[in-house]
Amino acid sequence: MACVFLFGTMSCGGSNDSVEQAQNATEQRFEDTAMEEERDDQGEFMTKAASSSMMEIEAGKLAQERATNPQVKEFAAMMVKDHTAASKELSDLAMSKNITLPDSMSNDHMDHMRDLREKQGAEFDKDYMDKMVSAHDNDISMFEDVAEDNNYKDAEVKAFAAKTLPKLREHHQRAQQIKDALK
Repeated sequence: MACVFLFGTMSCGGSNDSVEQAQNATEQRFEDTAMEEERDDQGEFMTKAASSSMMEIEAGKLAQERATNPQVKEFAAMMVKDHTAASKELSDLAMSKNITLPDSMSNDHMDHMRDLREKQGAEFDKDYMDKMVSAHDNDISMFEDVAEDNNYKDAEVKAFAAKTLPKLREHHQRAQQIKDALK
């Protein structure tokens, strides 16, 4: 029985990370096809973007409940609204490309949420804004890589990344302003 369990976890890559599972599902779907490399790239970008957006939505909901600073609460509401809209657009795009998106955020993003849930008051506000600055740094880098890559093959995915970048930059700038004001 233990051997069966060990073999089962090894054959699945040994990961329970939903982002990796979604990427693997897409890779398997397009394996040995002419679209394999392109879909792998799309799948990697879309699954990571979906996970980040899920984290920013959930963290925003939590911040709307727990934040003590009105600017933090306002920012959190913007995160929920804007990232819900972007997630819907990403989901529609992924569906049209037959890309599997994760049904939950990555383990790293779940760790961020667990950490946030342990905080209260001003400590929560500061940690939430730190995480939002960092998350948007990562998002901007990831979206720029796709939007500005002249070799990226899929025009629709590239257009989604380019269209989303200004909003991510706006979020980052606002998050940094609030973070600085909380010091």
